[in-house]
Amino acid sequence: MTRVDGRVERGNRTRQLVLRRTVEIASVEGLEALTVGRLAAELELSKSGVFALFGSKQELQLATVREAARIFTERVLRPAAETPAGIGRVWRLCELWLEYSRGRVFPGGCFFYGVMAEYDARTGPLHDAAVRAQRDWSAHVERTLDEARTAGELRTDTDVPQLAFELVALLETANALSVLHDEESAYRRARVGIAGRLRAAAAAGAALPQVP
Repeated sequence: MTRVDGRVERGNRTRQLVLRRTVEIASVEGLEALTVGRLAAELELSKSGVFALFGSKQELQLATVREAARIFTERVLRPAAETPAGIGRVWRLCELWLEYSRGRVFPGGCFFYGVMAEYDARTGPLHDAAVRAQRDWSAHVERTLDEARTAGELRTDTDVPQLAFELVALLETANALSVLHDEESAYRRARVGIAGRLRAAAAAGAALPQVP
């Protein structure tokens, strides 16, 4: 049996402790608010110990983006994939995303919406990470819609990239307005809009989403 080095195990636990806090801070205050000194003070760790885990502020920021992506996958992408391909999976994906925002998985709402706003006009590795996250999400929505079209539940002439753009826009607008005004009516409006767009694109006989 291979024994796990105790120092490595402790280091991994500390890294996860730090990342749990960094995603919370960054979702509200932005990635620029992350500093080794702040994290060490808040978590009662040594500065040298936190620095040794990441090596630089930028790597700490990038690790925070990766951790947020892992959480997003667990809370949204993976559960949606359990629904059979079709309009039902598209609807489930959108519902899970809205719940991820509404339930404040990250205190500031959608983590990636905030990162994109923070770095959209900049250059460098953090801008590139924001670009990758946005492209990966849009591509995932497009694939899910394309699967629904292949399954015969969306019309064959459906403009998948355009429909994906519209669905993502509704999701992100609901998130932004909810965070800004601290109220939830935008989520119902997004659901109504998404259901309407899917009904309009649905093939004859496809099961249509119902807004509660």
